[in-house]
Amino acid sequence: MLDIFIIGGGPIGLACALQAQKAGLSYIIVEKGCLVNSLYNYPTTMTFFSTSELLEIGGIPFVTISNKPKRAEALEYYRRVAFSNSIKTNLFEEVLSVNKTDEHYTIGTSKGTYEAKNIIVATGFYDIANKLNIPGEELPKVKHYYDDPHYYALQKVVVVGSSNSAIDVALETWRKGAEVTLVIRDAEVSHRVKYWVRPDILNRIKEGSIKAYFNSNLTAIREQDVEIQTPEGKITIPNDFVMAMTGYRPNFEFLKKIGINLSTDAKLLPEYNKETMETNLKGIYLAGVVCGGMDTHLWFIENSRIHAEMIVGDIVRKR
Repeated sequence: MLDIFIIGGGPIGLACALQAQKAGLSYIIVEKGCLVNSLYNYPTTMTFFSTSELLEIGGIPFVTISNKPKRAEALEYYRRVAFSNSIKTNLFEEVLSVNKTDEHYTIGTSKGTYEAKNIIVATGFYDIANKLNIPGEELPKVKHYYDDPHYYALQKVVVVGSSNSAIDVALETWRKGAEVTLVIRDAEVSHRVKYWVRPDILNRIKEGSIKAYFNSNLTAIREQDVEIQTPEGKITIPNDFVMAMTGYRPNFEFLKKIGINLSTDAKLLPEYNKETMETNLKGIYLAGVVCGGMDTHLWFIENSRIHAEMIVGDIVRKR
C-alpha cells in the first residue's frame, strides 16, 4: 500500500516524488514514456524561456553556462536529479484505470496493479496535439511535432500558428534553406513569443524572407499543395510539408474516465482546491500544467513547482 501514486514522470512529477521522500512517504512514479518524456520530445534546438534557477526542483541547483538552458541541459539535469536521489520510477508503463476501493485506490497499468491512499496526476499537456480538422491532415507530410530543421532544407514548408513553437520552426527551417510560409489566424504575431525572437520574425516577414498570411486559415492539404483562406480570398500554393504548430492539450479523456470534473466551457478546467490541489475526488490531486485545462500557457515548471509542497503538505496534515 503506497502513500502516493504519481502519474507522470516529468519535472513536476519528480518534484512531487522528492517532496514525498522528504516527508517520509512511500510512493512510485509511473510514466508511459521515458523520463521527462515531454521534454525529450521538445525540438533538439530548443532554448527555455526560463532561467535555470526557475527550473530547479527540490532545491537542487541547476548549473548551466548560459543564462537560459537548452533541451539537452534540462534532460541532463532532471535525469541526474532522479538518479542521485534514487527516485522510484517505472517507465514505459501506461496507467489504464483508477478505481476507489474502501479508503484507497486501485490503479491498473499496462504492466501491473498498484494500491495507494493518494494519487497525484502530473501528466502535463504535450502528448495530444490540437488538430486542424481539415481535409488532408492525415497525410504523412503533416507534422504536429518538430525535431530538427535540417530535415526541411530546400523544401516548401507551411507553418501554422504564431506562438513560440510556430515561430521557432519558421525561423529555424528558413535558416536551413526552406521556403517558409506562415499561416496565422490572428492579425499579428503573438506577443507571447520570446522577447528576443519576436523582432527576428517580424524583420524576416518585413523583408519578405518569410511569407506570412495574417487573418488566414489553412483549409485543405494535398500531396503537392495547400489551400489557404485569406482576407483577399482563397489561394493555393505549392507545398512539401505542413508544420501544424497549433498547440497541445491535456488528456481530458483520462481525467473524465477517472472521475475528475471538468468545466462545461471551452477551457475544460479541472475541478480542484487551489489551496491543496485536491480534486473533487478525495485523495486525488493535480500538479503542473494539467491544472490549466485548455489554458496551457498559464502553468509552467517555474510556477507549478510549489504544487509538490502543497499536495504533500495536505497529505501529511490529513495523516
